[in-house]
Amino acid sequence: MNGLSYIDIAVIVVYLIGIIIYGISKSKRGSSEDYFLGGRTMTWPIVGIALFSANISSSTLVGLASDGFQTNVNVYNYEWFAVVVLIFFAIFFLPFYLRSGVYTMPEFLERRYDSRSRYYFSFITVVGNILVDTAAGLYVGKIVLTLLFPSLDSTLILIILAVAAAAYTIPGGLNSVIQTEVIQAVLLILGSCLLTYFAFDQLGGGWSGMMAKLDTMLSSGEVNFGDRLVEGKYIPQNSDEVFSLVRPDNDEFMPWWGLLTGVPLLGFYFWANNQFMVQRVLGAKDLNHGRWGALFAGLLKLPVIFIMVVPGVLALLLFSTLDISGLNYELTNGTICNNLSDCPNLTYPVLLFQLLPVGVLGLVVAGLMAAMMSSVSATFNSASTLVTMDFVKQLKPDLTSKQLVRVGQITTVILVVLAISWVPFIESVSDSLWTYLQLVIAYTCPPAVSTFILGMFWKRANGTGSIVSLLTGFSLAVLMILSQTFDWVPEVNELHFLAKATWLFVICVVIHVTVSLVTKPQSEHQINEYTYKKEMFAEESKDLAGLPWYKNYRTLSVILLIVTAIVVGFFW
Repeated sequence: MNGLSYIDIAVIVVYLIGIIIYGISKSKRGSSEDYFLGGRTMTWPIVGIALFSANISSSTLVGLASDGFQTNVNVYNYEWFAVVVLIFFAIFFLPFYLRSGVYTMPEFLERRYDSRSRYYFSFITVVGNILVDTAAGLYVGKIVLTLLFPSLDSTLILIILAVAAAAYTIPGGLNSVIQTEVIQAVLLILGSCLLTYFAFDQLGGGWSGMMAKLDTMLSSGEVNFGDRLVEGKYIPQNSDEVFSLVRPDNDEFMPWWGLLTGVPLLGFYFWANNQFMVQRVLGAKDLNHGRWGALFAGLLKLPVIFIMVVPGVLALLLFSTLDISGLNYELTNGTICNNLSDCPNLTYPVLLFQLLPVGVLGLVVAGLMAAMMSSVSATFNSASTLVTMDFVKQLKPDLTSKQLVRVGQITTVILVVLAISWVPFIESVSDSLWTYLQLVIAYTCPPAVSTFILGMFWKRANGTGSIVSLLTGFSLAVLMILSQTFDWVPEVNELHFLAKATWLFVICVVIHVTVSLVTKPQSEHQINEYTYKKEMFAEESKDLAGLPWYKNYRTLSVILLIVTAIVVGFFW
Protein backbone atom coordinates (compact mmCIF):
# COMPACT_ATOMS: atom_id res chain seq x y z
CA MET A 1 0.00 0.00 0.00
CA ASN A 2 1.21 3.46 -0.82
CA GLY A 3 1.68 6.01 1.94
CA LEU A 4 1.19 9.73 1.93
CA SER A 5 3.03 11.70 -0.73
CA TYR A 6 4.69 15.06 -0.13
CA ILE A 7 1.70 16.70 -1.83
CA ASP A 8 -0.69 14.96 0.58
CA ILE A 9 1.39 16.01 3.57
CA ALA A 10 1.49 19.59 2.27
CA VAL A 11 -2.32 19.63 1.99
CA ILE A 12 -2.64 18.39 5.58
CA VAL A 13 -0.14 20.90 6.97
CA VAL A 14 -1.79 23.81 5.14
CA TYR A 15 -5.16 22.72 6.51
CA LEU A 16 -3.94 22.46 10.11
CA ILE A 17 -2.26 25.87 10.03
CA GLY A 18 -5.19 27.46 8.22
CA ILE A 19 -7.84 26.14 10.60
CA ILE A 20 -5.92 27.37 13.65
CA ILE A 21 -5.52 30.86 12.18
CA TYR A 22 -9.17 30.96 11.14
CA GLY A 23 -10.35 29.76 14.54
CA ILE A 24 -8.34 32.37 16.42
CA SER A 25 -9.64 35.10 14.10
CA LYS A 26 -13.21 34.19 15.14
CA SER A 27 -12.56 34.59 18.86
CA LYS A 28 -15.26 36.01 21.12
CA ARG A 29 -14.25 36.51 24.73
CA GLY A 30 -15.66 39.87 25.80
CA SER A 31 -17.95 38.26 28.39
CA SER A 32 -18.74 34.82 29.79
CA GLU A 33 -21.75 34.64 27.44
CA ASP A 34 -19.50 35.49 24.48
CA TYR A 35 -16.89 32.91 25.46
CA PHE A 36 -19.08 29.98 26.52
CA LEU A 37 -22.10 30.52 24.23
CA GLY A 38 -20.70 32.59 21.36
CA GLY A 39 -22.71 35.61 22.51
CA ARG A 40 -25.90 33.71 21.61
CA THR A 41 -25.65 35.03 18.03
CA MET A 42 -25.52 31.79 16.01
CA THR A 43 -27.83 31.57 13.00
CA TRP A 44 -29.56 28.33 12.03
CA PRO A 45 -27.13 27.15 9.30
CA ILE A 46 -24.21 27.55 11.71
CA VAL A 47 -26.06 25.76 14.51
CA GLY A 48 -27.05 22.86 12.26
CA ILE A 49 -23.64 22.36 10.69
CA ALA A 50 -21.93 22.66 14.09
CA LEU A 51 -24.21 19.97 15.54
CA PHE A 52 -23.43 17.67 12.63
CA SER A 53 -19.69 18.34 12.77
CA ALA A 54 -19.43 17.78 16.53
CA ASN A 55 -21.33 14.52 16.10
CA ILE A 56 -19.09 13.08 13.36
CA SER A 57 -15.79 12.24 15.05
CA SER A 58 -12.90 10.10 13.84
CA SER A 59 -14.41 7.17 15.75
CA THR A 60 -17.66 7.72 13.82
CA LEU A 61 -15.92 7.59 10.43
CA VAL A 62 -13.93 4.50 11.37
CA GLY A 63 -16.85 2.84 13.16
CA LEU A 64 -19.42 3.31 10.39
CA ALA A 65 -17.05 1.98 7.73
CA SER A 66 -16.21 -0.99 9.96
CA ASP A 67 -19.89 -1.76 10.53
CA GLY A 68 -20.55 -1.53 6.80
CA PHE A 69 -17.75 -4.03 6.14
CA GLN A 70 -19.28 -6.41 8.70
CA THR A 71 -22.73 -6.04 7.02
CA ASN A 72 -24.07 -4.17 10.08
CA VAL A 73 -25.72 -1.55 7.88
CA ASN A 74 -28.45 -1.20 10.50
CA VAL A 75 -26.02 1.01 12.42
CA TYR A 76 -27.72 3.68 10.30
CA ASN A 77 -30.67 3.42 12.69
CA TYR A 78 -28.73 5.65 15.08
CA GLU A 79 -28.32 8.23 12.31
CA TRP A 80 -31.86 8.51 10.96
CA PHE A 81 -33.46 8.26 14.40
CA ALA A 82 -31.53 11.41 15.30
CA VAL A 83 -34.10 13.23 13.11
CA VAL A 84 -36.96 12.06 15.34
CA VAL A 85 -35.06 12.95 18.51
CA LEU A 86 -34.08 16.40 17.23
CA ILE A 87 -37.68 17.20 16.28
CA PHE A 88 -38.87 16.11 19.73
CA PHE A 89 -36.07 18.19 21.27
CA ALA A 90 -36.98 21.26 19.20
CA ILE A 91 -40.67 21.06 20.12
CA PHE A 92 -40.51 20.37 23.85
CA PHE A 93 -37.08 20.89 25.42
CA LEU A 94 -35.34 23.65 23.49
CA PRO A 95 -37.87 26.39 24.40
CA PHE A 96 -37.26 25.74 28.11
CA TYR A 97 -33.48 25.61 27.69
CA LEU A 98 -33.31 28.94 25.85
CA ARG A 99 -35.95 30.75 27.89
CA SER A 100 -34.21 29.82 31.14
CA GLY A 101 -30.93 31.35 29.91
CA VAL A 102 -28.86 28.47 31.30
CA TYR A 103 -25.26 27.83 30.28
CA THR A 104 -25.27 24.10 31.01
CA MET A 105 -27.61 21.11 31.15
CA PRO A 106 -26.80 20.46 34.82
CA GLU A 107 -27.79 24.06 35.54
CA PHE A 108 -31.21 23.31 34.05
CA LEU A 109 -31.55 20.32 36.39
CA GLU A 110 -30.92 22.63 39.33
CA ARG A 111 -33.65 24.99 38.10
CA ARG A 112 -36.12 22.09 37.85
CA TYR A 113 -34.93 20.03 40.83
CA ASP A 114 -32.07 21.10 43.11
CA SER A 115 -28.29 21.52 43.33
CA ARG A 116 -27.69 17.83 44.10
CA SER A 117 -28.80 16.75 40.63
CA ARG A 118 -26.79 19.57 39.08
CA TYR A 119 -23.49 18.70 40.72
CA TYR A 120 -23.88 14.96 40.16
CA PHE A 121 -24.76 15.28 36.48
CA SER A 122 -22.07 17.89 35.87
CA PHE A 123 -19.38 15.73 37.45
CA ILE A 124 -20.44 12.63 35.50
CA THR A 125 -20.56 14.63 32.26
CA VAL A 126 -17.09 16.14 32.73
CA VAL A 127 -15.57 12.74 33.51
CA GLY A 128 -17.35 11.20 30.54
CA ASN A 129 -16.33 14.02 28.20
CA ILE A 130 -12.62 13.87 29.02
CA LEU A 131 -11.96 10.23 29.90
CA VAL A 132 -14.28 8.62 27.36
CA ASP A 133 -15.55 11.03 24.67
CA THR A 134 -12.25 12.80 24.03
CA ALA A 135 -10.25 9.64 24.64
CA ALA A 136 -12.45 7.67 22.21
CA GLY A 137 -11.61 10.06 19.40
CA LEU A 138 -7.93 9.97 20.31
CA TYR A 139 -7.92 6.17 20.59
CA VAL A 140 -9.45 5.59 17.17
CA GLY A 141 -7.40 8.43 15.73
CA LYS A 142 -4.27 6.78 17.03
CA ILE A 143 -5.05 3.59 15.13
CA VAL A 144 -5.59 5.40 11.83
CA LEU A 145 -2.79 7.94 12.15
CA THR A 146 -0.26 5.25 13.04
CA LEU A 147 -1.03 3.66 9.67
CA LEU A 148 -0.92 6.98 7.84
CA PHE A 149 2.32 8.16 9.47
CA PRO A 150 4.23 4.95 10.33
CA SER A 151 7.53 6.79 10.72
CA LEU A 152 6.16 9.17 13.36
CA ASP A 153 5.41 8.40 16.98
CA SER A 154 1.63 8.09 17.35
CA THR A 155 1.71 9.77 20.75
CA LEU A 156 3.37 12.80 19.19
CA ILE A 157 0.71 12.95 16.47
CA LEU A 158 -2.14 12.87 18.98
CA ILE A 159 -0.49 15.53 21.11
CA ILE A 160 -0.11 17.75 18.03
CA LEU A 161 -3.80 17.33 17.18
CA ALA A 162 -4.93 17.98 20.76
CA VAL A 163 -2.75 21.10 20.95
CA ALA A 164 -3.97 22.26 17.53
CA ALA A 165 -7.60 21.97 18.67
CA ALA A 166 -6.75 23.78 21.91
CA ALA A 167 -4.92 26.55 20.02
CA TYR A 168 -8.20 28.11 18.91
CA THR A 169 -10.50 26.69 21.61
CA ILE A 170 -8.67 28.32 24.53
CA PRO A 171 -8.50 31.90 23.23
CA GLY A 172 -11.71 31.89 21.21
CA GLY A 173 -14.32 29.89 23.13
CA LEU A 174 -17.49 28.51 21.57
CA ASN A 175 -17.59 30.93 18.64
CA SER A 176 -14.14 29.81 17.45
CA VAL A 177 -15.10 26.17 17.96
CA ILE A 178 -18.35 26.48 16.00
CA GLN A 179 -16.92 28.60 13.18
CA THR A 180 -14.14 26.06 12.60
CA GLU A 181 -16.68 23.23 12.82
CA VAL A 182 -18.46 24.69 9.80
CA ILE A 183 -15.26 24.50 7.74
CA GLN A 184 -14.50 21.04 9.08
CA ALA A 185 -18.00 19.78 8.29
CA VAL A 186 -17.73 20.94 4.67
CA LEU A 187 -14.35 19.22 4.34
CA LEU A 188 -15.67 16.11 6.05
CA ILE A 189 -18.69 15.80 3.74
CA LEU A 190 -16.57 16.53 0.66
CA GLY A 191 -14.00 13.92 1.67
CA SER A 192 -16.66 11.30 2.35
CA CYS A 193 -18.33 11.96 -1.01
CA LEU A 194 -15.00 11.63 -2.81
CA LEU A 195 -14.22 8.35 -1.05
CA THR A 196 -17.65 6.96 -1.99
CA TYR A 197 -17.20 8.06 -5.61
CA PHE A 198 -13.81 6.39 -5.98
CA ALA A 199 -15.09 3.20 -4.31
CA PHE A 200 -18.03 2.92 -6.71
CA ASP A 201 -15.73 3.78 -9.61
CA GLN A 202 -13.38 0.94 -8.63
CA LEU A 203 -16.24 -1.56 -8.34
CA GLY A 204 -18.13 -0.50 -11.46
CA GLY A 205 -21.82 -0.97 -12.11
CA GLY A 206 -23.09 1.59 -9.62
CA TRP A 207 -25.63 0.65 -6.96
CA SER A 208 -27.03 -2.33 -8.90
CA GLY A 209 -23.50 -3.61 -9.45
CA MET A 210 -22.82 -3.43 -5.72
CA MET A 211 -26.02 -5.33 -4.86
CA ALA A 212 -25.35 -8.00 -7.51
CA LYS A 213 -21.79 -8.65 -6.35
CA LEU A 214 -22.94 -8.72 -2.73
CA ASP A 215 -25.51 -11.40 -3.62
CA THR A 216 -22.81 -13.43 -5.35
CA MET A 217 -20.41 -13.25 -2.40
CA LEU A 218 -23.11 -14.16 0.12
CA SER A 219 -24.41 -17.12 -1.89
CA SER A 220 -20.90 -18.48 -2.48
CA GLY A 221 -19.90 -18.19 1.18
CA GLU A 222 -17.07 -15.74 0.51
CA VAL A 223 -18.07 -13.43 3.36
CA ASN A 224 -16.34 -14.21 6.66
CA PHE A 225 -18.89 -13.81 9.45
CA GLY A 226 -16.46 -14.83 12.19
CA ASP A 227 -18.12 -16.30 15.28
CA ARG A 228 -21.64 -15.32 14.27
CA LEU A 229 -22.30 -18.66 12.57
CA VAL A 230 -20.94 -20.68 15.50
CA GLU A 231 -22.91 -18.67 18.05
CA GLY A 232 -26.15 -18.93 16.10
CA LYS A 233 -26.37 -15.20 15.43
CA TYR A 234 -28.23 -13.68 12.51
CA ILE A 235 -26.44 -13.75 9.16
CA PRO A 236 -27.90 -11.88 6.15
CA GLN A 237 -28.56 -14.17 3.19
CA ASN A 238 -28.72 -11.61 0.40
CA SER A 239 -28.05 -7.96 -0.40
CA ASP A 240 -31.55 -6.84 0.57
CA GLU A 241 -31.07 -8.32 4.04
CA VAL A 242 -27.66 -6.64 4.35
CA PHE A 243 -29.28 -3.25 3.76
CA SER A 244 -32.37 -3.97 5.85
CA LEU A 245 -32.60 -1.70 8.89
CA VAL A 246 -34.86 -4.14 10.74
CA ARG A 247 -33.14 -7.31 11.91
CA PRO A 248 -34.50 -10.38 13.74
CA ASP A 249 -34.14 -11.01 17.46
CA ASN A 250 -30.85 -12.90 17.13
CA ASP A 251 -28.98 -10.07 15.39
CA GLU A 252 -25.94 -9.39 17.58
CA PHE A 253 -25.69 -5.71 16.70
CA MET A 254 -29.23 -4.31 16.79
CA PRO A 255 -32.29 -6.60 16.95
CA TRP A 256 -35.59 -5.06 15.89
CA TRP A 257 -36.72 -4.25 19.43
CA GLY A 258 -33.56 -2.21 20.05
CA LEU A 259 -34.83 0.30 17.51
CA LEU A 260 -37.91 0.86 19.67
CA THR A 261 -36.16 0.98 23.06
CA GLY A 262 -32.40 1.47 23.35
CA VAL A 263 -31.86 3.61 20.26
CA PRO A 264 -34.34 6.32 21.34
CA LEU A 265 -32.81 6.37 24.85
CA LEU A 266 -29.22 6.78 23.69
CA GLY A 267 -30.28 9.22 20.99
CA PHE A 268 -32.25 11.36 23.40
CA TYR A 269 -29.31 11.59 25.80
CA PHE A 270 -26.85 12.44 23.06
CA TRP A 271 -28.91 15.12 21.30
CA ALA A 272 -31.06 16.56 24.10
CA ASN A 273 -29.07 16.15 27.35
CA ASN A 274 -25.40 16.02 26.39
CA GLN A 275 -23.68 19.34 27.10
CA PHE A 276 -21.26 19.28 24.17
CA MET A 277 -24.14 18.91 21.70
CA VAL A 278 -26.81 21.09 23.32
CA GLN A 279 -24.31 23.91 23.93
CA ARG A 280 -24.32 24.61 20.20
CA VAL A 281 -28.07 25.21 20.26
CA LEU A 282 -27.81 27.32 23.42
CA GLY A 283 -25.67 29.69 21.34
CA ALA A 284 -28.51 30.31 18.85
CA LYS A 285 -29.61 33.93 18.43
CA ASP A 286 -33.23 33.02 19.23
CA LEU A 287 -35.61 30.09 19.55
CA ASN A 288 -36.47 29.98 15.84
CA HIS A 289 -32.83 29.76 14.79
CA GLY A 290 -32.23 27.09 17.43
CA ARG A 291 -35.13 25.04 16.13
CA TRP A 292 -34.24 25.48 12.46
CA GLY A 293 -30.63 24.58 13.25
CA ALA A 294 -31.68 21.38 15.03
CA LEU A 295 -33.84 20.38 12.05
CA PHE A 296 -31.01 21.18 9.63
CA ALA A 297 -28.68 18.92 11.63
CA GLY A 298 -31.26 16.15 11.30
CA LEU A 299 -31.38 16.67 7.54
CA LEU A 300 -27.58 16.40 7.32
CA LYS A 301 -27.72 13.02 9.10
CA LEU A 302 -29.81 11.38 6.37
CA PRO A 303 -27.09 11.00 3.67
CA VAL A 304 -24.68 9.37 6.15
CA ILE A 305 -25.64 5.87 4.99
CA PHE A 306 -24.52 6.68 1.44
CA ILE A 307 -21.25 8.47 2.20
CA MET A 308 -20.05 6.77 5.40
CA VAL A 309 -21.67 3.32 5.72
CA VAL A 310 -21.84 2.22 2.07
CA PRO A 311 -18.04 2.66 1.57
CA GLY A 312 -17.60 -0.06 4.21
CA VAL A 313 -19.84 -2.41 2.22
CA LEU A 314 -17.85 -1.58 -0.92
CA ALA A 315 -14.65 -2.42 0.98
CA LEU A 316 -16.11 -5.86 1.66
CA LEU A 317 -16.61 -6.37 -2.08
CA LEU A 318 -13.27 -4.90 -3.13
CA PHE A 319 -10.77 -5.75 -0.41
CA SER A 320 -12.02 -8.72 1.65
CA THR A 321 -9.12 -10.88 0.41
CA LEU A 322 -6.52 -8.11 0.26
CA ASP A 323 -3.28 -8.85 2.13
CA ILE A 324 -2.89 -5.98 4.60
CA SER A 325 -0.03 -7.46 6.61
CA GLY A 326 2.12 -4.59 5.32
CA LEU A 327 0.23 -2.26 7.65
CA ASN A 328 1.81 -4.14 10.59
CA TYR A 329 -1.35 -3.88 12.67
CA GLU A 330 -1.01 -6.10 15.72
CA LEU A 331 -4.02 -8.07 16.97
CA THR A 332 -4.70 -8.71 20.66
CA ASN A 333 -3.10 -12.17 20.40
CA GLY A 334 0.17 -10.61 19.24
CA THR A 335 -0.07 -11.64 15.56
CA ILE A 336 -0.14 -9.30 12.57
CA CYS A 337 -3.52 -8.80 10.93
CA ASN A 338 -3.53 -10.17 7.37
CA ASN A 339 -7.04 -9.28 6.16
CA LEU A 340 -9.89 -6.96 7.04
CA SER A 341 -12.11 -9.78 8.31
CA ASP A 342 -9.82 -10.08 11.33
CA CYS A 343 -9.47 -6.33 11.91
CA PRO A 344 -12.50 -4.55 10.39
CA ASN A 345 -11.57 -1.36 12.26
CA LEU A 346 -8.94 -0.85 9.54
CA THR A 347 -11.60 -0.63 6.81
CA TYR A 348 -11.49 3.16 6.61
CA PRO A 349 -7.69 3.54 6.30
CA VAL A 350 -7.55 0.68 3.76
CA LEU A 351 -10.15 2.48 1.64
CA LEU A 352 -8.04 5.64 1.80
CA PHE A 353 -4.81 3.93 0.82
CA GLN A 354 -6.26 1.77 -1.93
CA LEU A 355 -8.60 4.18 -3.68
CA LEU A 356 -7.54 7.80 -3.40
CA PRO A 357 -5.08 9.50 -5.75
CA VAL A 358 -2.33 11.85 -4.65
CA GLY A 359 -3.68 15.15 -3.37
CA VAL A 360 -7.18 13.78 -2.84
CA LEU A 361 -5.75 11.43 -0.20
CA GLY A 362 -4.31 14.42 1.63
CA LEU A 363 -7.66 16.21 1.42
CA VAL A 364 -9.60 13.26 2.86
CA VAL A 365 -7.00 12.68 5.59
CA ALA A 366 -7.36 16.36 6.43
CA GLY A 367 -11.10 15.65 6.68
CA LEU A 368 -10.38 12.82 9.10
CA MET A 369 -8.25 15.15 11.18
CA ALA A 370 -11.02 17.74 10.94
CA ALA A 371 -13.43 15.23 12.46
CA MET A 372 -10.98 14.43 15.22
CA MET A 373 -10.20 18.08 16.02
CA SER A 374 -13.88 19.02 15.88
CA SER A 375 -14.93 16.45 18.47
CA VAL A 376 -11.92 17.15 20.69
CA SER A 377 -12.44 20.93 20.64
CA ALA A 378 -16.16 20.42 21.31
CA THR A 379 -15.50 18.33 24.41
CA PHE A 380 -12.78 20.70 25.64
CA ASN A 381 -15.14 23.66 25.36
CA SER A 382 -18.16 21.94 26.90
CA ALA A 383 -16.18 20.43 29.79
CA SER A 384 -14.60 23.83 30.45
CA THR A 385 -18.08 25.40 30.54
CA LEU A 386 -19.30 22.77 33.00
CA VAL A 387 -16.35 23.18 35.37
CA THR A 388 -16.48 26.99 35.24
CA MET A 389 -20.23 27.57 35.48
CA ASP A 390 -21.31 24.57 37.59
CA PHE A 391 -18.45 24.50 40.10
CA VAL A 392 -16.14 27.53 40.09
CA LYS A 393 -18.92 30.11 39.76
CA GLN A 394 -20.91 28.42 42.53
CA LEU A 395 -17.90 28.45 44.86
CA LYS A 396 -16.94 32.02 43.93
CA PRO A 397 -20.16 33.83 42.92
CA ASP A 398 -18.47 37.26 42.99
CA LEU A 399 -16.27 36.57 39.96
CA THR A 400 -16.80 39.03 37.12
CA SER A 401 -17.70 37.97 33.60
CA LYS A 402 -14.12 38.52 32.38
CA GLN A 403 -12.75 36.54 35.32
CA LEU A 404 -15.04 33.65 34.41
CA VAL A 405 -13.65 33.74 30.87
CA ARG A 406 -10.13 33.52 32.30
CA VAL A 407 -11.17 30.60 34.50
CA GLY A 408 -12.64 28.89 31.44
CA GLN A 409 -9.38 29.34 29.52
CA ILE A 410 -7.28 28.01 32.39
CA THR A 411 -9.68 25.09 32.79
CA THR A 412 -9.32 24.25 29.10
CA VAL A 413 -5.52 24.24 29.45
CA ILE A 414 -5.82 21.80 32.37
CA LEU A 415 -8.23 19.60 30.40
CA VAL A 416 -5.84 19.55 27.44
CA VAL A 417 -3.02 18.44 29.73
CA LEU A 418 -5.26 15.73 31.20
CA ALA A 419 -6.25 14.52 27.74
CA ILE A 420 -2.62 14.39 26.61
CA SER A 421 -1.65 12.59 29.82
CA TRP A 422 -4.40 10.10 29.04
CA VAL A 423 -2.86 9.21 25.66
CA PRO A 424 -0.31 6.65 26.99
CA PHE A 425 -3.14 4.84 28.78
CA ILE A 426 -5.21 4.90 25.59
CA GLU A 427 -2.36 3.21 23.75
CA SER A 428 -2.04 0.49 26.38
CA VAL A 429 -5.67 -0.57 26.74
CA SER A 430 -7.05 -3.56 24.90
CA ASP A 431 -10.03 -3.34 22.58
CA SER A 432 -12.12 -5.29 25.10
CA LEU A 433 -11.33 -2.85 27.91
CA TRP A 434 -12.15 0.02 25.60
CA THR A 435 -15.52 -1.60 24.92
CA TYR A 436 -16.19 -1.62 28.66
CA LEU A 437 -15.34 2.08 28.92
CA GLN A 438 -17.79 2.84 26.15
CA LEU A 439 -20.45 0.73 27.83
CA VAL A 440 -20.10 2.83 30.98
CA ILE A 441 -21.43 5.78 28.99
CA ALA A 442 -24.19 3.69 27.41
CA TYR A 443 -25.33 2.50 30.83
CA THR A 444 -25.17 5.89 32.54
CA CYS A 445 -27.41 7.53 29.92
CA PRO A 446 -30.78 6.03 31.00
CA PRO A 447 -30.81 7.60 34.51
CA ALA A 448 -30.19 11.05 33.02
CA VAL A 449 -32.86 10.57 30.34
CA SER A 450 -35.46 9.50 32.90
CA THR A 451 -34.63 12.54 35.05
CA PHE A 452 -35.00 15.02 32.17
CA ILE A 453 -38.18 13.47 30.74
CA LEU A 454 -39.98 13.13 34.07
CA GLY A 455 -38.93 16.64 35.02
CA MET A 456 -40.34 18.05 31.80
CA PHE A 457 -43.63 16.17 31.63
CA TRP A 458 -44.56 15.20 35.22
CA LYS A 459 -45.24 17.97 37.72
CA ARG A 460 -44.83 15.71 40.76
CA ALA A 461 -41.21 14.79 39.94
CA ASN A 462 -38.98 16.25 42.65
CA GLY A 463 -35.32 16.69 43.57
CA THR A 464 -35.14 13.78 45.99
CA GLY A 465 -36.59 11.41 43.41
CA SER A 466 -34.13 12.77 40.85
CA ILE A 467 -30.95 12.28 42.88
CA VAL A 468 -32.01 8.87 44.23
CA SER A 469 -32.77 7.58 40.72
CA LEU A 470 -29.54 9.06 39.32
CA LEU A 471 -27.38 7.46 42.01
CA THR A 472 -29.23 4.15 41.84
CA GLY A 473 -28.95 4.05 38.06
CA PHE A 474 -25.25 4.82 38.18
CA SER A 475 -24.65 2.12 40.82
CA LEU A 476 -26.51 -0.45 38.74
CA ALA A 477 -24.54 0.58 35.66
CA VAL A 478 -21.25 0.07 37.49
CA LEU A 479 -22.42 -3.34 38.73
CA MET A 480 -23.30 -4.33 35.16
CA ILE A 481 -19.84 -3.35 33.96
CA LEU A 482 -18.17 -5.27 36.80
CA SER A 483 -20.39 -8.28 36.18
CA GLN A 484 -19.42 -8.32 32.53
CA THR A 485 -15.74 -7.89 33.40
CA PHE A 486 -15.57 -10.59 36.08
CA ASP A 487 -18.46 -12.78 34.88
CA TRP A 488 -20.51 -12.43 38.06
CA VAL A 489 -24.04 -12.87 36.72
CA PRO A 490 -24.07 -14.70 33.36
CA GLU A 491 -27.81 -14.12 32.86
CA VAL A 492 -27.27 -10.35 32.99
CA ASN A 493 -24.10 -10.47 30.92
CA GLU A 494 -25.90 -12.27 28.10
CA LEU A 495 -28.47 -9.51 27.74
CA HIS A 496 -27.97 -7.22 24.76
CA PHE A 497 -26.60 -3.85 25.85
CA LEU A 498 -29.67 -2.11 24.41
CA ALA A 499 -31.85 -4.34 26.61
CA LYS A 500 -29.75 -3.42 29.65
CA ALA A 501 -30.14 0.27 28.84
CA THR A 502 -33.91 -0.17 28.55
CA TRP A 503 -34.21 -2.00 31.87
CA LEU A 504 -32.07 0.65 33.56
CA PHE A 505 -34.39 3.34 32.23
CA VAL A 506 -37.49 1.52 33.50
CA ILE A 507 -35.93 0.97 36.94
CA CYS A 508 -34.89 4.62 37.20
CA VAL A 509 -38.36 5.83 36.22
CA VAL A 510 -39.99 3.57 38.83
CA ILE A 511 -37.58 4.73 41.55
CA HIS A 512 -37.96 8.39 40.59
CA VAL A 513 -41.76 8.19 40.62
CA THR A 514 -41.90 6.21 43.87
CA VAL A 515 -39.52 8.46 45.80
CA SER A 516 -41.18 11.61 44.46
CA LEU A 517 -44.63 10.45 45.59
CA VAL A 518 -43.50 9.82 49.17
CA THR A 519 -41.49 13.04 49.54
CA LYS A 520 -42.21 16.76 49.39
CA PRO A 521 -43.10 18.19 45.94
CA GLN A 522 -41.16 20.97 44.24
CA SER A 523 -42.19 24.61 44.57
CA GLU A 524 -44.96 25.99 42.37
CA HIS A 525 -42.43 28.27 40.66
CA GLN A 526 -40.23 25.35 39.60
CA ILE A 527 -43.21 23.41 38.35
CA ASN A 528 -44.74 26.29 36.40
CA GLU A 529 -41.48 27.51 34.86
CA TYR A 530 -39.87 24.19 33.94
CA THR A 531 -42.70 21.74 33.24
CA TYR A 532 -44.41 21.45 29.87
CA LYS A 533 -48.13 22.29 29.75
CA LYS A 534 -50.48 21.58 26.85
CA GLU A 535 -51.59 25.22 26.89
CA MET A 536 -48.14 26.12 25.58
CA PHE A 537 -48.82 24.26 22.34
CA ALA A 538 -52.05 26.20 21.76
CA GLU A 539 -50.40 29.55 22.51
CA GLU A 540 -47.53 28.77 20.18
CA SER A 541 -49.96 27.79 17.42
CA LYS A 542 -51.29 31.36 17.42
CA ASP A 543 -47.77 32.76 17.03
CA LEU A 544 -46.98 30.39 14.16
CA ALA A 545 -50.23 31.03 12.29
CA GLY A 546 -48.95 34.14 10.52
CA LEU A 547 -45.59 32.70 9.45
CA PRO A 548 -44.87 31.41 5.92
CA TRP A 549 -44.42 27.63 5.74
CA TYR A 550 -40.64 27.82 5.37
CA LYS A 551 -40.36 29.66 8.71
CA ASN A 552 -42.83 27.46 10.58
CA TYR A 553 -40.74 24.82 12.34
CA ARG A 554 -43.76 22.50 12.63
CA THR A 555 -44.26 22.47 8.87
CA LEU A 556 -40.53 21.96 8.37
CA SER A 557 -40.60 19.12 10.92
CA VAL A 558 -43.38 17.35 9.01
CA ILE A 559 -41.48 17.73 5.72
CA LEU A 560 -38.31 16.39 7.35
CA LEU A 561 -40.20 13.41 8.78
CA ILE A 562 -41.62 12.64 5.32
CA VAL A 563 -38.15 12.77 3.74
CA THR A 564 -36.82 10.56 6.55
CA ALA A 565 -39.66 8.07 6.05
CA ILE A 566 -38.85 7.86 2.32
CA VAL A 567 -35.15 7.19 2.99
CA VAL A 568 -35.82 4.69 5.76
CA GLY A 569 -38.57 3.03 3.74
CA PHE A 570 -36.08 2.40 0.94
CA PHE A 571 -33.95 0.31 3.31
CA TRP A 572 -36.68 -1.12 5.54
